[in-house]
Amino acid sequence: MRTFDEINNKIKNGEAVVLTAIEVKDLIEKESIDKVFEKVDVVTTATFGPMCSSGAFLNFGHANPPIRMEKTFINNVESYSGIAAVDTYIGVTQESEVNNNYGGAHVIYDLICGKEVEIIASGKGTDCYPRKYIKRKLKLSDLNEAYLFNPRNVYQNYNAAINTSNKKLYTYMGILFENSENINFCTSGEISPLLNDPTYQTIGIGTSIFLAGAIGMIVHEGTQFNSDIKRDENKLPVAPAATLAVIGDLKDMDKEYIKPAILKGYGISMFIGIGIPIPVLNKDILKSLAIRNKDIYTNILDYSKENKPTIKRVNYDQLRSGKVEINGKIIKTSSISSLYKSEKICIKLKEKILNKEFYLTKPIRKFNNTKVKEMKK
Repeated sequence: MRTFDEINNKIKNGEAVVLTAIEVKDLIEKESIDKVFEKVDVVTTATFGPMCSSGAFLNFGHANPPIRMEKTFINNVESYSGIAAVDTYIGVTQESEVNNNYGGAHVIYDLICGKEVEIIASGKGTDCYPRKYIKRKLKLSDLNEAYLFNPRNVYQNYNAAINTSNKKLYTYMGILFENSENINFCTSGEISPLLNDPTYQTIGIGTSIFLAGAIGMIVHEGTQFNSDIKRDENKLPVAPAATLAVIGDLKDMDKEYIKPAILKGYGISMFIGIGIPIPVLNKDILKSLAIRNKDIYTNILDYSKENKPTIKRVNYDQLRSGKVEINGKIIKTSSISSLYKSEKICIKLKEKILNKEFYLTKPIRKFNNTKVKEMKK
């Protein structure tokens, strides 16, 4: 057994052995669990893909005379201002009033890139906030606070998508061509954080994470968190399960690890890079870290039909091979997440730990065991 404190002391003293998820899996295939456990302290995992349930809280500071911002637009993208006088929340999927190829994700990205954005806000005017209209151009450095607060990121496993109809579909899973011409999936598979700690032994509320280049934190179960789900012999969920609510300072983020996206026919989203270190506290954790793509299964759902029935169950080796056979037909597969960027984040997080720029945090609370409910009829 090891503890978080013991591993952090090793990091502080430059003695910690840190491997990426791929490195530790390759090592486990060569050596026994016992030998690897003696050597390795931390394993870095990561994902980089579209995460629609994301956004940023911004505080502009008070003008003179002050205004209570009730309707706020940033580069013509509406943000929600029903929380305070000069606070707002801009969601990544909110589209511009004048350009549907620009949205909240682009505003956030422009701020991170140091660009000016135009703020236009109005209010009814009150005794304490007499101004009714304001227009300003501001940069990220002009704001008091600016931080990502994402309600649902880092899905633990996710279904793949196919379209058996004779009509092309435009979805959040990308374009699904008619007559089962393609299969799209979205996960980094064997290096994805919650697939390497499937029962949340080390990941919980308070866990420090790499969030788009900044040091962020898990602050709650994500929306649609569904841990109460059937699991296979490797303790992996057989369908979408846990999600994470995360927070991080926009001013510390790196544009390399966060990108706006336009999904044709669907709308705006944002690619977000998240890395999570997993401390090797015991051998059970290491056994979970040994998981390979051949051991991780997901369902191919038919997005053209009501309730999206399952067409086939496949593993990530099959999906990553570029083709899957269904009823005698060979169908090409493609990922809408980036394995290249995910692996790069694993390496970057490893470097930060070895350079004593990132320490592990023990969760202050384990995740609750919850189910997902449909909207009441």
